[in-house]
Order: sequence, then C-alpha cells, then structure tokens
Amino acid sequence: MTALAGWRVLVPRGGRWGRELADRLSALGAAPAIVPLIAFEPAEDESALGAAVARLAEGAYDWLVLTSATTVDALVRIGASVPAGTRVAVVGEHTAEAARDAGFPVDFLPTGDHSAQGLVAEWPVRPPERAQRVEGRPVEGPERALLPQSQLADETLLEGLSALGLEVDRVTAYRTVPVEPAAGVAEEVAAGAFAAIVLTAGSVAARVADEFAPVPDTTRLVAIGPRTAAEAEAAGLAIAAVAPSRSGASIVDALVELAERQS
Repeated sequence: MTALAGWRVLVPRGGRWGRELADRLSALGAAPAIVPLIAFEPAEDESALGAAVARLAEGAYDWLVLTSATTVDALVRIGASVPAGTRVAVVGEHTAEAARDAGFPVDFLPTGDHSAQGLVAEWPVRPPERAQRVEGRPVEGPERALLPQSQLADETLLEGLSALGLEVDRVTAYRTVPVEPAAGVAEEVAAGAFAAIVLTAGSVAARVADEFAPVPDTTRLVAIGPRTAAEAEAAGLAIAAVAPSRSGASIVDALVELAERQS
C-alpha cells in the first residue's frame, strides 16, 4: 500500500506521455484518468520545417535542439535525419528517450534543471579550434542550431542560445491546440472528485484554468517544473507541489511526497 493508493488523479494530456504517466500512477495504486486538454497537429504551413530538415540532412547545422518528445515525433513524421557531425541537445530525460527511440543521437542533456533555462545555463562551450565547412572550405563562424518548437513556445531558448553566440534557426514543428474535456469531467472536478491534477506544461495549466477554475481546495495541483508552476500561478491556479524536473518519474515522486505529507 502506497501513499497514493486510492488517489484519483486527472492527467490532462494524452499520447505516449499521458499513458506512461498513468501507468506509473497505477503501479502505485492511484486511479489515473487521462483527460486530454491539448492536442498536437502539424504546422499549418510546413514549408519552413521541410526546408530546415533538408538543411539539417545536408549538415548545415552544428546542433539540433529538441525540447519535447512531440518535437521528435514531428521530425520523424517529416522524415528528418541527423547527419554525422551534427550534435543533438535535449531538454530532459523524456525527450532524450524519444530521440534515441527515433534513432537520433543524444549528445547533450542538462544534468540539473531540465528546462530551457537549464539547457542554456549548462550549454557546452564551443571548442576554440572549431571551423565550419562551406562548400568544402573551412570557415570560422558562429555555431548554427536548428530549434524546432511548438507555435506557442516562448523566446527563452532562442534568446538564451543567441546570447551564447549561436546562430539559431527556429521553426514551427507542430501546433498545440485546445481539446474540450470529455463530458462530465468539469462537473467531477467541481465536485472534488479528483485528489490531484497534474500540470505538464504551461499550455496545460492554461487549459485547466479555462475549463475547471475555480478548482476545489481539496484537489491538489502539481506542476512539472518551476516554469510550469509560475505559468499556472499566473493563470490563477494554486500550486500544491512542484516536480523538480520535467519527467513523469519526477511528477510521480512529487505526488507521493505530497500524499505522504497529508496522510
């Protein structure tokens, strides 16, 4: 018997991420309910992404920067490949797992904060002898990075990597779109039927606020990482616990710790 036994937890995200989190919760005796509030769709115009993927295959980039498993899925769908000589940076363990499953190498993963800020803070220093090759000629210049993201992504990585001296090519890889919750879920939330709701991104927090606010005090809101917590609070949500890193295991640990404190 674990501290989460009997806890009904709303997981407002579907797909592989939602299923894996639900499996982790079920293994600890919780009763997860997957109720997607967002979905992911291809960019309305994929010409920019297609052109960037073609440049990637030709070796035009020193780095491919991946911020989510959804980004990996979008690149796989469009047939992206990572050539030898291009390094891959990932923001967290879940993204790293998705990248490896897709056959992409993982060359850099922050050891501490698995967020955009953490990625920038730990970014590896460029070797002083580095040289780009343009049409067979070695040419000194800034490292080039391809940054495919959701259309909702903020400027954190773009600005942070640019400030480090990289030439960043950011393109929209996919769109994050709202999904209406299943019938009756809003009424269940209002009645306090869920012990907890997990917030897996700022976009998810915004959707929870849109669909369910005010959330009863008896329902604990657990955010994945400090940034999501800040975005949730900005949306008017009261956060009960914050998972330190952006992984399913971390958010489950935060739920367990919260349940143990309240038992």
